[in-house]
Amino acid sequence: MAQRQSLRDLQDRLARRLSAAKTDAAGVSWLAVEVSGQRFLLPLVQSGEIFSWAPVQLVPYTHPWYLGVAALRGGLYGVVDLAALPGVGAQAPTGTTLDRVTSESRLISLHPALEVNAVLWVDRLLGLKNPAMFSALGERAKDAQAFLGRVLVDAQGVEWQELDLQLLAGDAGFLNIASG
Repeated sequence: MAQRQSLRDLQDRLARRLSAAKTDAAGVSWLAVEVSGQRFLLPLVQSGEIFSWAPVQLVPYTHPWYLGVAALRGGLYGVVDLAALPGVGAQAPTGTTLDRVTSESRLISLHPALEVNAVLWVDRLLGLKNPAMFSALGERAKDAQAFLGRVLVDAQGVEWQELDLQLLAGDAGFLNIASG
């Protein structure tokens, strides 16, 4: 009899924890990343897997922001240097591009539903964010690329740039990797 009661208690505790986890996850909207000192918010529903840095096979005759391809979990992905992508507004990278790779560097794939086998190179992950973490919801800059959303300000006064991965995946400039 005591075993049944302890089993029920365990099931009740697990049910409460699962319910709390679902509630907490429902409030999360973005994956926060840093690229060349600038902070970006990537919509979770548009983001795919997060990979550690992997060797990149360079591809000639492409734009400087397109580094090449990497084999990740059995698939080939185009590697995009987010810091060098025109119009993103990140600070200009210094030194040779691959000199910026650190142990915190990550490759974030676009969600498979976007049908673009690409990963974005970010300098580091900064966690998950939700709208309640921001004290000011800014406007989208009038002259910004279509895939750049609003600028948000957190409680510490730090600015965060929304990056709409769905609009990025459909941007003609992003899809055309050939230089010249």
